[in-house]
Amino acid sequence: MLDRFTGMQVFARVVAQGSFSGAARSLGLSQTMVTKHIAALESRLGISLFHRSTRRLSLTEPGRLLFIRCQKILTDLEEMEQEVSAENQEPRGLLRLNAPVSFAIRHVGPILPEFNRRHPLVTVELGLDDRRIDPITEGWDLTLRIGRMPSSALRSRRLAQVDFVVCAAPSYLEEYGTPRSVAELTNHRCLGYTLGDEISSARWSFGANGERTVPVSGPMHANNGDILREAAVAGQGIIYQPTFIVSDELKSGRLVPLPLDVAVMTGPELHAVYAPTPHVPLKIRAMIDFLVERYGPVPPWTI
Repeated sequence: MLDRFTGMQVFARVVAQGSFSGAARSLGLSQTMVTKHIAALESRLGISLFHRSTRRLSLTEPGRLLFIRCQKILTDLEEMEQEVSAENQEPRGLLRLNAPVSFAIRHVGPILPEFNRRHPLVTVELGLDDRRIDPITEGWDLTLRIGRMPSSALRSRRLAQVDFVVCAAPSYLEEYGTPRSVAELTNHRCLGYTLGDEISSARWSFGANGERTVPVSGPMHANNGDILREAAVAGQGIIYQPTFIVSDELKSGRLVPLPLDVAVMTGPELHAVYAPTPHVPLKIRAMIDFLVERYGPVPPWTI
């Protein structure tokens, strides 16, 4: 009979990796053995854990509920081992961290080597994704998210403020002129972010609460801020982006802020989001404390 605890570990890793083969590689098992563990778990419980197809693996509703419970059991076991073993009183293990694409490239990836030097027993798996992540069902230990936190069972900690800026390259302003009011933006080449709401490819909102809205258009739109930044640097148009995407270019003069008559929107906050547990694992606490230190009290993207 296969070990139940190992079966839970295998199941949780299949969910985290998104495939049987990925779980097998990360656990050092054969794919056949991973399949046997999942089959034994399904047989013992009398349920199907996954919807299987040639394209993707997704949890059934009973599988999702079991995954939530398995995560708690595995986390409790890890915490127990840390508490009772003197040599384990430091962060260790795999930490799965998810963050928005542009933010992660500029402000997460570059500081991870320092985190690793401080905590050599922690292995960080960094995932980049702009959509809203559910850390419980998708197997992430910690997610970084920008914006208001919806009411949920998840826990979060504020890390930093995120500000916006409207800017353009000197070459663009020389050719098309410098807008002095938000109304003038309607007649300019504005490069829009397709995933935004208040700041989108069709309209930009201004004022502390976005009370002033103007229609905008331009020769290019994208769902990635880095692409828009590079287009703006090349003189293609005006962008309305978080300062963490354009701070280096503003400091170097490759982009310049525009002197508009209405202030930009009050920026959202950056949060670290994680599953609620009675005791947060040491590896998660270590990463959150590290990010608080690196991003505050004045964020490095402040201009």
